[in-house]
Amino acid sequence: MKIDVIDTKKNKVGDAELAPEIFEGEIKRHLVHDVVVNQMANHRKGTHKTKNRTEVRGGGKKPWKQKGLGRARAGSIRSPLFRGGGVVFGPTPRNYGYSVPKKVRKAALVSALTFKAQDNAFIVVDKLELAAPKTKDALAILNSLGISGKVLIVTGSRDSNLELSFRNIAGVKMVRPETVNTLDLVKADTVLCVRDALDGIHERLS
Repeated sequence: MKIDVIDTKKNKVGDAELAPEIFEGEIKRHLVHDVVVNQMANHRKGTHKTKNRTEVRGGGKKPWKQKGLGRARAGSIRSPLFRGGGVVFGPTPRNYGYSVPKKVRKAALVSALTFKAQDNAFIVVDKLELAAPKTKDALAILNSLGISGKVLIVTGSRDSNLELSFRNIAGVKMVRPETVNTLDLVKADTVLCVRDALDGIHERLS
């Protein structure tokens, strides 16, 4: 499978070969769903916390005597039955993360890449360079390529000018071939891949 390689002016400058085992694989939607849910769970901080009756301040004194008043027995005004009391079985800090088999993660990533290629949402650009970190110039590149919405940019090497220029644009995220993941691919409307980064994706998944 071949794909056109264009420059930042949207002119064709050559062709690139897409590995069939990566960009023409079987789309397994259930695996994509499983991996996306897993990644979102791993991103949860799990820092939520409520206080139980032993942690709420006050309530050390018995509010009224045990017998003789015709009222229900009470040992503390911080009981969950009282306003301002503790919370029963409330959330406490926990880790929501769990692991997914490596083969499942790879199959989901191949499915996401295949879908983007079939949907014509995978664009390969020859070079992506900026002389200086300017968000205006980064926007001009996206506009000249006719790209809008959420964009995932895959670069082969770290470039501070590109990172500083694109990071201020809403909906744009930059990653390296080794950090491309299923969740980012699913979220993105368009994947803009630099030619040398395509080699990195092939090397990683082949």
